[in-house]
Amino acid sequence: MSAAARFIDIHVVQSVPFANLNRDDTNSVKTVQWGNTVRTRVSSQSWKRAVRGAFEEHLGDAALRTRRIGERVTRLLTERGWDSQLAERAGAHIAAASSIKFELARDPAEPKQTVPNKVLTNAMVYVPQSAVTELADLAQEHIEKLESAKDIKKPADKSVLPTAHVEKILRSRNGVINLFGRMLAEVDDAGVDGAVQVAHAMTTHATDVEIDYFSAVDDVTAAWKDSSGSGHMGHAEFSAGTFYRFATLDLRDLTRNLDGRPGELRELAHGFLHAFITSLPQAKKNSTAAHTIPDLVHVSVRSDRPLSYAAAFEQPVAAAAEGGFAAPSRQALADYARAVNTMLGTRHIVSAGWTSLETKTLQGLGTRHDAFDDLLAAALHAALESRDGTAA
Repeated sequence: MSAAARFIDIHVVQSVPFANLNRDDTNSVKTVQWGNTVRTRVSSQSWKRAVRGAFEEHLGDAALRTRRIGERVTRLLTERGWDSQLAERAGAHIAAASSIKFELARDPAEPKQTVPNKVLTNAMVYVPQSAVTELADLAQEHIEKLESAKDIKKPADKSVLPTAHVEKILRSRNGVINLFGRMLAEVDDAGVDGAVQVAHAMTTHATDVEIDYFSAVDDVTAAWKDSSGSGHMGHAEFSAGTFYRFATLDLRDLTRNLDGRPGELRELAHGFLHAFITSLPQAKKNSTAAHTIPDLVHVSVRSDRPLSYAAAFEQPVAAAAEGGFAAPSRQALADYARAVNTMLGTRHIVSAGWTSLETKTLQGLGTRHDAFDDLLAAALHAALESRDGTAA
């Protein structure tokens, strides 16, 4: 038996047509200079959000990240039949009860004026969706206090609700938080170190940003033919290319986060890997519909450290003689993996496998599998068996 598995590395080569999956503050395509060439880039935050959404849908267990937790509780209380004014006060006292500093939202009609009971926490809380129900239940337990309490009108106002109970709920976790982690320094012991690391995706080759000028027809003008020109004109940036994507899952960190519930390890690991393979950021989806799947997925279970293959593309891939970057990118990944395995040795590789649209065999990536599900099943079986010594 190999050494116990520590990391599950997942490498993806994926071709994306005309799209803008991730924009900067000027609506421009994000880029990076790598190997002295400009590549299209999708930030880790952008793709991680897409992964998290797919993961939550797959598991049916969502998390909520917001500064408006009080308003969310207010809405639930209103749905339960509470008087709207009392529900607003209760939500405000919920948000004001923790150690997180807060401010009052501004009145849209009078920006210099704040709105009583519309509390925004200075830090975003990140909690399971079920925490909203628990906070609403807490308000119900203390309804008499809330009925006689004053409205929250300024940051110095104190809540009548028990801080310890509110913060206990804010510290609650589910699979999403155990996997992706949580930053919440204002509440003691609420921080969770994520078990997942996700790299920025970038094209394996040089790319150009294209400017797409567009116009919109005014239907009335078009029908009446009493004027020329369009009703609206504009432009947007797009690019296309073959991306290299990488992420790693730290099994030790995830096991620690599960706090004695190792039975969830397989479910969470599989859910993350599957979501990483199938997810795609949704920016401009209605105008580009760039819904591709990976050209290649390689999964390596390691006992020593994560190992990205991004350096395989430091020298940009050249298009194949007949055109296209996907096939040369798949080959470059396999060539790099074989060279790295020769240099480092393979004693730290617990298992390795791949699946691809590629018809030829790619040396250096381990066992070939026909489908994504088969690949993940083999990787998780090897990883978990190496950790507990029994078939998983």
